[in-house]
Amino acid sequence: MSGASELLGARGGSDARIVGVVSAAHFVSHYYIMLLPPLFAFVRTDYGVSYTELGLALTAFNVVAATFQTPTGFLVDRLGPRILMIAGLALGAAAFAIAGLVDSFWVLVAMFALAGLGNTVYHPADYAMLSQHVPPERLGKAFSVHTFSGMLGSSVAPASLLLMQNLWGWRGAFLATALFGIGVAAILALQPERPARAIPNKPRAAAADAPVGWRLLLSPPILLNMALFAALALISGGLQNYSVVALGALYGTPVAAANAALTGYLLLAAIGVLIGGLLATRTVRHGLVAVLGLLAMTLTCTLVGSIDLGTFGFIAAMSVGGFFGGLIMPSRDMIVREDTPPGSFGKVFGFVSTGFSIGGIVSPLIFGAVMDRGSPHLVFLLVAAFSLLSIVAVAIGRKRSV
Repeated sequence: MSGASELLGARGGSDARIVGVVSAAHFVSHYYIMLLPPLFAFVRTDYGVSYTELGLALTAFNVVAATFQTPTGFLVDRLGPRILMIAGLALGAAAFAIAGLVDSFWVLVAMFALAGLGNTVYHPADYAMLSQHVPPERLGKAFSVHTFSGMLGSSVAPASLLLMQNLWGWRGAFLATALFGIGVAAILALQPERPARAIPNKPRAAAADAPVGWRLLLSPPILLNMALFAALALISGGLQNYSVVALGALYGTPVAAANAALTGYLLLAAIGVLIGGLLATRTVRHGLVAVLGLLAMTLTCTLVGSIDLGTFGFIAAMSVGGFFGGLIMPSRDMIVREDTPPGSFGKVFGFVSTGFSIGGIVSPLIFGAVMDRGSPHLVFLLVAAFSLLSIVAVAIGRKRSV
């Protein structure tokens, strides 16, 4: 990816290749996650099922992903991230190819469960590969390119899938997506194997009584990181899925204007991720960056939930919140890496990333409930509250790491 080369600079040519292929895999993982929603209506009509029944496919995907992500992280540390990432890409591609070729609704559900198993690979393997091969002075930029590529995959999926549906039907879209995944897996397989960089042990990690295995995962710093990931998933789930309807119910904001505010949030979040990557290479105060960004999100969401700012005011406030939400992501990843002893990147990133699944499962229950109760202002105030809880998790975690 050209973005990887530009951010890492000329001296990081070989590093840029690693970042590029890992980012391509992350793009595919987010594209896979978005495969079904844009095609809901077409798949539903073909099989004559309800939206609730069709939702079983997504439920199967997420339950399997949440259940097996941490065990996959242990495998990444044992077998290496590269082979597991190739396997995850191929497994997801095979699952979607079978779902497109076999005319059976229950096969579709089963294949989404299988794709969920393939999805468990990405966060343990990609973070482990980047941590092992990219030097610390460029790692913040690498994390930002990686995160941005996932956002890009989510962004381009709806329009491209609908285009393929118009050309070849939803089954053709599934098959084309499978071929894309196989292509990225092939590129990764053709990359020459590189030895991991030597990573010096910190005294804390090298101590005789330092936790390992599940003792490490259940230690306070790692649990706090998982709580941070869960809180951030609740924040993004609330704003991405409910801000449009909440603005309409709260202030009578037209749908077009509310969608413009959400677009501003998503666009500035992507820009914030790239700038956050540059910032993460220029400071070791990753906790401070995260706290300041979360504080800005707290203030903007409180403002949106409390005062009618008008169309341009909502767009501006949501955009500012999105920018700071993106800005903290590379620092978030650097915080996890700092708390992880060498040789444990896969299991730790796999474990803390389970927080994403937990937040994704809980978010609709919380925000859907407040909308059903006629309290749309609580969508934004709860996001502000989760931002404050994230600040607490970062502050306590940094204190324990000192």
